[in-house]
Amino acid sequence: MPASTPARTFDPADVRQLVIAGWTGRDASRVEAHVRELEAEGIPRPPRTPMFYLLAAALLTTAEDITVVGGATSGEVECLLVSRDDGLWVGLASDHTDRAFERTSVAKSKQVCLKPAASSLWRFSDVAPHWDRLELRSFIDVDGRREPYQSGTAAAMLPPETLVKDFKARGGTFEPGSAMFCGTLASLSAIRSSPRFEMELHDPALGRTLSHAYRVHELPESL
Repeated sequence: MPASTPARTFDPADVRQLVIAGWTGRDASRVEAHVRELEAEGIPRPPRTPMFYLLAAALLTTAEDITVVGGATSGEVECLLVSRDDGLWVGLASDHTDRAFERTSVAKSKQVCLKPAASSLWRFSDVAPHWDRLELRSFIDVDGRREPYQSGTAAAMLPPETLVKDFKARGGTFEPGSAMFCGTLASLSAIRSSPRFEMELHDPALGRTLSHAYRVHELPESL
């Protein structure tokens, strides 16, 4: 098995710029099909793909509990690209989003939920040669049962180098202290909320896995 750099602890406090890359699928026809599915749900069509949303960096957390308003939120497993003084690193995170609010504003729907992340990072150069083989999985709680929610490989999304290049071409910067969500996979069934969200990033070439799970506590919209 090839040698690799030891995993590095991820501290969300080190992130000063948070970017969510959306609509990052490599297959244009599948992206268009997904856009039409969401349009049917009342979610507006993006003006271009991919899209980049700038969020408050304070939303990133490694906590195992988050609090949301209402029952219309859900998680999405994603690779997290982190720029540090010592280079690029890869982590695992969930773009937890308010689906009801998403019909009004995609950007604002992402801003109202914390973004849980795993507490470890891998050096990007260790995984770059076999990036497309990285496996992403998520699981939800359905009536007390752990059920698969998403499953696939990083090959389904544009490579992180392409995303960073596109982001910079639109006037963005990706200096140390920046982090970018790299896009997610379609759900295996319908998009749905869950009281618990579990996610994994598995590297079959180096035989290691990043994982994180968190509980979702719902607050009523009012009393």
